[in-house]
Amino acid sequence: MAALLLLSLLLLPLLLLRKLHIWPRLRWLAADLAFAVRALRCKRALRARALAAAAADPRGPEGGCSLAWRLAQLARQRPAHIFLIHGARRFSYAEAERESNRAARAFLRARGWDAGLGGGAEDERAAGVAGAAAPLAPGATVALLLPACPEFLWLWFGLAKAGLRTAFVPAALRRGPLLHCLRSCGARALVLAPEFLESLEPDLPALRAMGLRLWAAGPETHPAGISDLLAEASAEVDEPVPGYLSAPQSIMDTCLYIFTSGTTGLPKAARISHLKILQCQAFYQLCGAHQEDVIYLALPLHHMSGSLLGIVGCLGIGATVVLKSKFSAGQFWEDCQQHRVTVFQYIGELCRYLVNQPPSKAEHGHKVRLAVGSGLRPDTWERFVRRFGPLQVLETYGLTEGNVATFNYTGQLGAVGRASWLYKHVFPFSLIRYDVTTGEPIRDTQGHCVATCPGEPGLLVAPVSQQSPFLGYAGGPELGRGKLLKDVFRPGDVFFNTGDLLVCDDQGFLRFHDRTGDTFRWKGENVATTEVAEALESLDFLQEVNVYGVTVPGHEGRAGMAALVLRPPHSLDLVQLYAHVSENLPPYAWPRFLRLQESLATTETFKQQKVRMTKEGFDPSTLPDPLYVLDQAGGAYLPLTPARYSALLAGDLRI
Repeated sequence: MAALLLLSLLLLPLLLLRKLHIWPRLRWLAADLAFAVRALRCKRALRARALAAAAADPRGPEGGCSLAWRLAQLARQRPAHIFLIHGARRFSYAEAERESNRAARAFLRARGWDAGLGGGAEDERAAGVAGAAAPLAPGATVALLLPACPEFLWLWFGLAKAGLRTAFVPAALRRGPLLHCLRSCGARALVLAPEFLESLEPDLPALRAMGLRLWAAGPETHPAGISDLLAEASAEVDEPVPGYLSAPQSIMDTCLYIFTSGTTGLPKAARISHLKILQCQAFYQLCGAHQEDVIYLALPLHHMSGSLLGIVGCLGIGATVVLKSKFSAGQFWEDCQQHRVTVFQYIGELCRYLVNQPPSKAEHGHKVRLAVGSGLRPDTWERFVRRFGPLQVLETYGLTEGNVATFNYTGQLGAVGRASWLYKHVFPFSLIRYDVTTGEPIRDTQGHCVATCPGEPGLLVAPVSQQSPFLGYAGGPELGRGKLLKDVFRPGDVFFNTGDLLVCDDQGFLRFHDRTGDTFRWKGENVATTEVAEALESLDFLQEVNVYGVTVPGHEGRAGMAALVLRPPHSLDLVQLYAHVSENLPPYAWPRFLRLQESLATTETFKQQKVRMTKEGFDPSTLPDPLYVLDQAGGAYLPLTPARYSALLAGDLRI
């Protein structure tokens, strides 16, 4: 009896904590504290790496930039450990070091540096090795136009070791956009994949006119003036190059250009500093991965998610990466079984592709314990874990050029992170009120921005400092106009404007709300495209949804339009769809137009194309897809015929 009484007394506080909803808050506080400790340890480790690289003998390989230093360190510490798996090819850390050393020496010869001297003297007599072009100056930019493959990595690492900047050019760019990218980053040379040469042939005269040195990464037949860079590299010795060649004068120096996706115009070359490369080495450590993990990476390497988070993050923990040139939902689980994958780096749409696949034997008994990425919507998240679990989903948020990142280390469904005081002490940020109509933050009578309340969408901003700078874009300071906000909370302060609206709930969880350019106003109200899309995606006959706003003559603001893809073998049920939106969304958020498509247009990183869809509008005479319009009076969605389209323009059809 006494034992039961004692047990009751011990359990009573726990029951009270649960009853008062304090227990979950204590668990979240513990998670906040654990992540803060992990983040501080990462910062100390990165500082130690930076100091070790700076203190190393500049004549040796250890004295270079953080990327070269880390690869050389892993080649010494874990020489036989597999770094990269690509198809049937495997490369250890020692092999990766040797391959990148050969590439570095090939680039140094193009610089006019005689690698055989060993002393680093610039020798213009070596300029003729790679053709008639002038030698590349120290710090010159070399653009890579390559698919995701091992050679991409060896050339990138080699350029870093040779003291040259790299520009990752999106593989799909041709003609005007390609030339724009090369000019904006000041490229002096371009390395092409042989399989791209045919599609690039019309661009070759313009590329030559720009004075670019042209290389191909392969032995296939090349047009005149294009030499085989891999052959040149294979002829070099694989000994390390002196570290001083790549050592930056400042850790803030630009070492890399990554182009934004260009969904709202021509791509911009975001400046990536040595500091950012160093910080990205901590990514997987912050996510809880370790050196024995095998990471599955099927994202384009010319984007930050693939290169900086995937590859550099893997180098940070010394793990193994399985690199795929293209993502295949049908092959994914077989790959995971074959390579004993433990970590999957995703973009939200990849998870959607997986849950829409028919069941397979390979999806059972896998070793995947952690899925890390961004853009995973709650409905797909729930289906993904229920079908493929048990595994942890760690949703993150960040921008290529940004100075703020969030991690959902608690695993809260639908959240991108936490806004606890502990997290904000390590990674400071704020949410401020934003006017969708003017496109500007709301300021008080003192001219300062106003912080949001729990549950209120706000613009995510982060203070700019030496530890979290904003370097802008290549091509001029005007390209970064609007990305910096001044006098946010006090005179003279400067914050980075992410352009994203987030919501912090009363429990401190951050949820992505919308892009500032995607949210639109209709009937005097703000409509968040993500909210409408999530409501529609809960219908069992819809597989994919893209929501955006379109201009309607005679109406203020923009009307909601939803592009829909059906889930086989279902058909479109307009009656159920209308009933669903009327029950789950406020009237101003109901889509006024529907567009039925076989597949949705996406960018190379699987982001939905909203700008293009907005421009295409809803004219049935110009669009091949079935269109529907909301008949508010009749309470139904009806086919948008030419007659109804004319009635709408005339003001006779009320939406």
